[in-house]
Amino acid sequence: MAANDYRAYLRNHIEMNEAPARVAHTGSTHRALIFITLAIMGLLQVASSVAILLHLTGYLKEVDLVTARQTPNEEMHSETLIADPLRSTKEKKDRCRKKDARLPLAHLPISTTNDFSTKDPIANTIIHWNEGQGTLKKIKYHDGRILVDEPGYYYVYAKTCFRYAKEHETEKVDLSNIQLLQYIYHEKHTQNIISPIMLGKSGGTHRQWNIAKYNMFCAVQGRGVQLNKGDGLYVSVSYFWLLDPAADGTYFGAFKISD
Repeated sequence: MAANDYRAYLRNHIEMNEAPARVAHTGSTHRALIFITLAIMGLLQVASSVAILLHLTGYLKEVDLVTARQTPNEEMHSETLIADPLRSTKEKKDRCRKKDARLPLAHLPISTTNDFSTKDPIANTIIHWNEGQGTLKKIKYHDGRILVDEPGYYYVYAKTCFRYAKEHETEKVDLSNIQLLQYIYHEKHTQNIISPIMLGKSGGTHRQWNIAKYNMFCAVQGRGVQLNKGDGLYVSVSYFWLLDPAADGTYFGAFKISD
C-alpha cells in the first residue's frame, strides 16, 4: 500500500517537473512557426514587389514605344489642324477673288461719233458711249444704255465735262447765261410703258461763257440702286454740243456691289 502511494507520488512529481519543459518547448515551436511565417510572407511580398516592378517596367517600355510610334502621326495631325484653317482661309480668299472677278461691271468713255449738231442746242440729249474702248463684264450696252444682265445692288456713276472753245463761236447760241446739267436715269424693264426714273442730277449755272477764250465745267455724281435683270441706265445732258469728247473727261459706268 505504501509502495503504491510512493510510486504515485514519484509519477506526479515527474509530471510536474516535465510540464514546464513541455510548455517551454511548445512556446519555442510557436515562435519558430511565427518567424517562418513572417519570413515567408516577407519573401512573398518582395517577390510580388519585384514582379510588379518588372511588369510596370515592361509596360512603361511598351508605352514609350507606342508613344514613339504615334508621335509623328500626332505631329502630322497637329500640322494638319494648323494647316487646315490656313488652307481654308486661302481658299476663301481665292473664291472671293474669283467671285469679285466675275462681278458685273461697265465703264464706257464717250463716243466721238455722237452727233454734236445744234438742231436743238438746249434740250436734254442722251449720250452715246464707246463700247469698243470700254469695259463690259456680264453687262450689255445698246443705244446709249447700260443693260443689266444680273440682278443686284449696283453703284452707278457718271462724269461729263463741258467746254467752250474758239470753234464754238460759229454756233450763234447765246451762252451768256446757261445751265449745264447732267442726269442719270433708270429704266425698269417690268413697266409696260417705260417711264424713266431720275436717279441723280448735277450741274450748275454759268454766265458769259462766250467771253473767255476757253471755259470748262465738269459734273460728277454717283449712287447705289437696286436693279433687276433687263433694267437700263443712261445719261442725258443739256447743251449736248458743248461736251468734251475726251475719254478721260466724260464717261459712264456701273458695277455690282451685292445681291
